[in-house]
Amino acid sequence: MPVYERSVRVRAPFEEVWEFHSTERGLVALTPNWMNIRIDAARGPDGEPDPDVLEAGSVVESSVRPFGVGPRQAWISDIVARERTDGSAYFRDTMQDGPFAEWEHTHLFYADGTDTIVRDHVEYQLPLGEVGRVLGPLAVVGLDPMFRYRHRRTRELLE
Repeated sequence: MPVYERSVRVRAPFEEVWEFHSTERGLVALTPNWMNIRIDAARGPDGEPDPDVLEAGSVVESSVRPFGVGPRQAWISDIVARERTDGSAYFRDTMQDGPFAEWEHTHLFYADGTDTIVRDHVEYQLPLGEVGRVLGPLAVVGLDPMFRYRHRRTRELLE
């Protein structure tokens, strides 16, 4: 399965960066405008609507309409893991429904003095069976601008 990774140093305290990324608000703020994201519903692990923190067991139902073209595409994410230790943390979401055949995104955070290192690790598979497997490595053409935006925006909002 193809893998995409990207890291950024954010000149902001670990706790602030971690908390920001742990919310529905953070997800919307870090999604490029050209994706036209809409959060249709978010549920915590106990089914509560619009949780303050996206804990393991949370589900986010969103939809995107890239560049405003075509019908909206569902993107339903399950938060399958979330752990924090002293100076590091991560959470992982998997795509339950959406444009990829498979999607697993691990968001990693490391304290480095007064800064925070944010690392995204994505394992994905494009749809269309064998054609998708062959074209998978080319998806970086779409992933790279999206993650560059996410990291630039993180720095703008938190530094």
